[in-house]
Amino acid sequence: MRKLYIYLLTSALVSIVVLGWLIDLFSEQTFETENHFGWQSTLASGAAKQVARQSLGQRASFIETLSADYELEISYKKGDTLAVPSELKVQMLQSKGLILEDQQGFYLLKTNQKLLPDYLELRLAKPPEQKDNDAFLTLLFYTGVCTFMWFILSPLAKRLSILTDAAKQFASGNFSARIATDKFTYIKDVELTFNRMASQIEKLLAENKLLASSLSHDIRTPVACLRFGLDAALDEGDINKIYSLLNRMEKDLDQMEDMLASYLSFATLEQKAHLLKFEQTSATDYFLALIEQVAPKLQGAGLKVEHEIESSLSITADLHWLARAVTNLLSNAADFATMTILVRVQSDEQHVYIHIEDDGPGIAPQNWHKVFSPFFQEQSHRNRAQKSYGLGLAIVAKVVDWHHGKVSVSQSEVLRGAKFTLILPCKAQ
Repeated sequence: MRKLYIYLLTSALVSIVVLGWLIDLFSEQTFETENHFGWQSTLASGAAKQVARQSLGQRASFIETLSADYELEISYKKGDTLAVPSELKVQMLQSKGLILEDQQGFYLLKTNQKLLPDYLELRLAKPPEQKDNDAFLTLLFYTGVCTFMWFILSPLAKRLSILTDAAKQFASGNFSARIATDKFTYIKDVELTFNRMASQIEKLLAENKLLASSLSHDIRTPVACLRFGLDAALDEGDINKIYSLLNRMEKDLDQMEDMLASYLSFATLEQKAHLLKFEQTSATDYFLALIEQVAPKLQGAGLKVEHEIESSLSITADLHWLARAVTNLLSNAADFATMTILVRVQSDEQHVYIHIEDDGPGIAPQNWHKVFSPFFQEQSHRNRAQKSYGLGLAIVAKVVDWHHGKVSVSQSEVLRGAKFTLILPCKAQ
C-alpha cells in the first residue's frame, strides 16, 4: 500500500506541475499584451515627441487639448510620481513603451530623452477576447487534472473490481477463486495476500473435511471392538474371561485416546503458525542434539546414524518446530530403515538443504506426491511402531510451509531407500 500511496501522490504532483507549465506556456504564446496595443504605442510615441517640443509650462495643457481632440485617456505625469524600478523605467524609452495592468485594465507609459524625467500615461481598454481567458484556463487546468488522474486511477479501479469479483466468488463457495496478478498492478501486495488467504482457507477446509472423514472411518474399528467386548463380557459367566475381555477393551480405549489426541493435535496445529519465533544457531550442534534426542529409538531398532553437516553453517528458523519436523523424519526413517540412516545438511547462497535418507524399502514413486497429505499411509508395508495415523509427514510439510520452504521425497542415491529433503531460506521471512 505504501507503493500505491507514493505512486498516487507523485502522479498528482506531476500532473499539477506539468499541466500548470503547459497552460502557462500556452498563455504566454496566445496572450502577448504588446501585440494588442501596437497603434496605441505608436500614438503615444508621437505624442511624447510633440509634448517634448513644448515649453515646460505648456506641456500639461497641450496634453489635455490632445486628449479632448482625440478622445483619449492620456495625461502628462511628473517623473517623481512614478514608483517603479529603474529597470521598468528604461522600457518607457523603447518604441513599445511600458505596459502595466491594474484592476481597471491596462495603461501605457511612454517618454523620450527630451521629455525625461516626465512621461505620458495612456489608459488602454482591456482586449475583449481576454476577459474570459482566465476562466477558460482554469477550466482547462481542472479538466486536465481530472483526465490525468482518470488515466492513472482507471487501472487501479480495474484491479479493485477484479479483487471484488474474486472475493464474491470465494464468499459464494468457489474456494478455488484466485486473482491472476499483473506486474503493472498497483496493489500487488493486496492481491498476493488475498491469494495466500484463499489458499490457506481452502487448505484448512480440505484438511478439516479429511479429518472428519478419516476420524469417522478409523474410529469405527475400536468402537466395534469395544461393543463386541462389552456384549461378550455381559454374556460371559467366567470371571477370568470377563477380566480378559476388560483388558482387551482397555487397550481399545488406549488406541482411541491415542487416535483422538493425534487428530486433535493436528487440527489445532494451524493456530500456532503465528507464534513462530525465529532464532539463529549452529547447524552442527543443533542437528547432533536432534539425533541424540531420538537415539533411544534408533538403538532399540539396532540402527546407526551417519551425518554430514556443513561446518560453520548457521541456521535461522523456529528451532522448536523445525526440531519437530526433523525428529518426525528421523522417527519415520527409524520405522523403516534396515541398518543405516544418513543425515546431510548443506547450503548455498540462498537456501539450506536438509536430507534425511534410509536404507529401507523406500516409497513408491506414484505415492511421492501423496505422502505429505494428512492420514495417507502406504499399504505395501507396515512400520515397527504400529501406531501411525499418517500425520507425521503432514506436520513436516506444514512446518516447512510456515518457514516458506519446500519439502520433497525421492529415492536415496546412497542408501537406495527413502530420501526426504527440506529446503529452507537462509534468512527468516
